[in-house]
Amino acid sequence: MNDKTPENVIEVRDLFMHYGDRAVLSGINLDIRAGEIMVIMGGSGSGKTTLMRNLLGLIKPTSGSICIFGKDITRISSRELYAIRRKIGVAFQGGALLGSMSVAANIELPLRHHTKLDENTMRIMSRMKLEVVNLAGFENLMPSELSGGMLKRAALARAIIMDPSLLFFDEPSAGLDPVVSAELDELILRLKQAMKVTIIVVTHELESAFKIADRITVLGHGHLLMTGTVDEVQHSGIEAIQDMINRRPRDEAINADEYLARLTADRSQQRI
Repeated sequence: MNDKTPENVIEVRDLFMHYGDRAVLSGINLDIRAGEIMVIMGGSGSGKTTLMRNLLGLIKPTSGSICIFGKDITRISSRELYAIRRKIGVAFQGGALLGSMSVAANIELPLRHHTKLDENTMRIMSRMKLEVVNLAGFENLMPSELSGGMLKRAALARAIIMDPSLLFFDEPSAGLDPVVSAELDELILRLKQAMKVTIIVVTHELESAFKIADRITVLGHGHLLMTGTVDEVQHSGIEAIQDMINRRPRDEAINADEYLARLTADRSQQRI
């Protein structure tokens, strides 16, 4: 029997991120293992989108380290970061397909940018990925002709066209009806098995998170509240997590003096 723990694909240590004087992430420590589905969740303003942008190298943290495939992306050259990004696929929340290009042309974009493959090979590869996401035969349609669920799947086909080792989903179920959302969850699970890829999903959809996650990281006001299995998160004794799971509204006491100070403060010199 092999009890060896999978190696970490991502290691985050003491990560801080500020926008001006406002701390968005405070002391995040996180390991993401090879081959797992890690769901990052939390309420609005919890910092989950900012964390994903840091992990992708789109923004640089105030301090701390982010090691991906053994390299700290906060300290490497742009050439080294480019090489790491070739191993990463991203399915953005709105699909982010170019409206002036067909579905096939959108999916082939990474191949055109990163490889020197011939037209026929790229066409075959894009059709193969459309088969994977159940969109076979739709390659000549324009994005405007696709439904919301189809747009999400087309974006996923583009994200996996380079056979990435690491795959990010940004709110995959956002704006979808329950049936389409469930179908997308099943697709994510099949991808994990078929491609042996490590998947990171940023979402606030509880049902989806509990269905697909191997482990869940919960953020609250920029702090990491916990990382654990679905069962560990569901039975957590942390009040903020139970409030989120049970959809309990937060009753926050308002300090009258602080409230008045916020209303009357001069924000003209503050950074946006």
